[in-house]
Amino acid sequence: MARPYSQDLRDRVLRATAEGSSARGAAARFGIGVKTAIEWVRRARETGETTARRQGQPKGSKLDEHEAFLLGLVDEQDDITLLEMQARLRQERSVAAGTTTIWRSLERAV
Repeated sequence: MARPYSQDLRDRVLRATAEGSSARGAAARFGIGVKTAIEWVRRARETGETTARRQGQPKGSKLDEHEAFLLGLVDEQDDITLLEMQARLRQERSVAAGTTTIWRSLERAV
């Protein structure tokens, strides 16, 4: 996985834009992508946030809160298929999830 740019670089880009440089100009000056510089400046202006955000996927799964429901389906019908579970999730919980996601959720639960 790629690493975030250094905080020093972020600070230099933001300082340059605060001193009148455009985000595009700062991007060219410091050798970063234009979109990256624009995003850093936008976030700093809107939220005051100047540090890197956490990278990667958040821990857990969207099915974590439905674990009891999924295990209940298995208890109810021990030969239920993943496709049947997927359909029940969609019908009864309005949750769309792929069969692999359901499988991984069940694998973690047991």
